Amino acid sequence: MVLNCFENRGNHFGILPSYSQKARMNRNLQHIFSKAKKNDRLAQKSLFEMFSGKMLSVANSYINNRDDAEDVLMNAFYKAFTKLEDCKNYESFPFWLRKIVVNDAISFIRTNKHILYAETEFTDAIAEHTEDIDTFSQDIDLEVIFKEMPIGYKLIFNLSVFEEKKHQEIAEILNISEGTSKSQLSKAKKWLQDYFNQQNTKQNAESEI
Repeated sequence: MVLNCFENRGNHFGILPSYSQKARMNRNLQHIFSKAKKNDRLAQKSLFEMFSGKMLSVANSYINNRDDAEDVLMNAFYKAFTKLEDCKNYESFPFWLRKIVVNDAISFIRTNKHILYAETEFTDAIAEHTEDIDTFSQDIDLEVIFKEMPIGYKLIFNLSVFEEKKHQEIAEILNISEGTSKSQLSKAKKWLQDYFNQQNTKQNAESEI
């Protein structure tokens, strides 16, 4: 399936650290998070430096505009630092922060971009287009792909694959039907299938020259 090429990409454009690196990062994060909750500005700056790059990629994967994504990012960090007491512990901070970034990105899109979803129900005819999608190369650039993917597909694909939202949740977030969420996700998979097929055809043609 097309989703296989996105497995183990929960860090969203990041590189998975080694065990020792992860342990060291956790110790640092625990110390910095504790100080940041006490309104230590240097600690808050450190949190920003630790997570801003990754969260900017998350925001931009939804918005597809660097300047707007940076605005969303700054607003999300402002919210996070003013509500840091709501985050229970340092271990949940990255996920808690990501949720704020995603919610703000979605709010930005709903306010500034008009997205028309065709209210079509999910059917077997739609599903069969994506059932035979093979595993694609792991050597893919998500940012390049998301720049080209239609925003309606991208929004639902991100929520389903990276945020692991169920169709009922997506429908509530975007104010659409569950059937529309399912059909848009299938169309996004079909779009990805076509995209990779085109890339493979292009690479094969270039290799024959």
